[in-house]
Amino acid sequence: MTLRSIFKLDPVLLFFVCLIATIGLVAGYSASEQSAQWVERSIVRMGLGFGLMLVIAQIPQRWFFATAPWLFAMVTLMLVAVWLVGDMGGGARRWLDLGVIRFQPAELMKVVMPMMIAWFLARRPLPPRFVDVILAMLAVLIPTGLIMLQPDLGSALLIMASGLFVLFFAGLSWWYIGSFVALAVAVIPVMWFFFMHGYQKQRVLTLLDPAADPLGSGYHTIQSMIAIGSGGVWGKGWLQGTQSHLDFLPEGTTDFILAVYAEEFGLVGLAVLFALYLAVIWRGLWIAEHAESVQGRLLAASISMTFMVYVLVNAGMVLGLLPVVGAPLPLLSYGGTALVTIMVGLGMLMSIRTQRSFLGHDR
Repeated sequence: MTLRSIFKLDPVLLFFVCLIATIGLVAGYSASEQSAQWVERSIVRMGLGFGLMLVIAQIPQRWFFATAPWLFAMVTLMLVAVWLVGDMGGGARRWLDLGVIRFQPAELMKVVMPMMIAWFLARRPLPPRFVDVILAMLAVLIPTGLIMLQPDLGSALLIMASGLFVLFFAGLSWWYIGSFVALAVAVIPVMWFFFMHGYQKQRVLTLLDPAADPLGSGYHTIQSMIAIGSGGVWGKGWLQGTQSHLDFLPEGTTDFILAVYAEEFGLVGLAVLFALYLAVIWRGLWIAEHAESVQGRLLAASISMTFMVYVLVNAGMVLGLLPVVGAPLPLLSYGGTALVTIMVGLGMLMSIRTQRSFLGHDR
């Protein structure tokens, strides 16, 4: 009896995920000022996350798609409820308070969206016809629009990406892709003048010139780039970073944990971390290629590429290449809700992977 046969896990994917999670604990311990309490809380959260991943991995993939339209409708209604009666926090209306639990429905949509689009397209001829592309785009844009109203631009972009990746892997023609890109470029001025909030515009302006307000909106970006640059090739050594330990670098355990890690482990440490992330993405795409159903292939590919977007957006934000949007770094940034979303996605990948082995297919 092997671990894979007992728990229906993919040992290769699990190995890379465990390595990244370990790096997260090491970096977080330093960023939290060597707080044992922080490590204990993180281990508990991570343990719960791995437990959830294990449970999801045992569920046959057909159940994901059988429940996809119902879950999509339910979470969309939750997003409408957030817009109408949601709890405010930090100037945004993003939470639903049910008394016993307070959560962000947008996080649920990050998982449900690729399930829904994969279910919809797999029941139709592929490559998708024009009418199917339009219907799929509506399914993507309605929740995305509701989330942008909260406002939560970071989550909206991630959810849109997860749906569009399914369309792409369904064989969407380059004509559609080019048209979508042209439309997105044309919509940018409209978004800027009529829909974007003042703080969102400020983030874009800060990206172009962070030094314009070094003690205000540009502070995070400037301190992050100083931390990364000061790490050099080999880094200053674990627990030896100055930007985080002298409180120059804010959000060191959450959105900007990559800067803490880069300062202490340098370019070599970053190369190792990004190699591990690439390994997870590669394994996910490999699982997609060998999936036993069209739905499984589309869902696995979308989860893998959305994981990549998480990494790219956070790294771009920390490096000053993208606006600060509050996107966590998978398995490193401290936070329960985002961890749940990522672990559910990884659990789905393992379910799709092990489904083939139990059907008797070649491994």
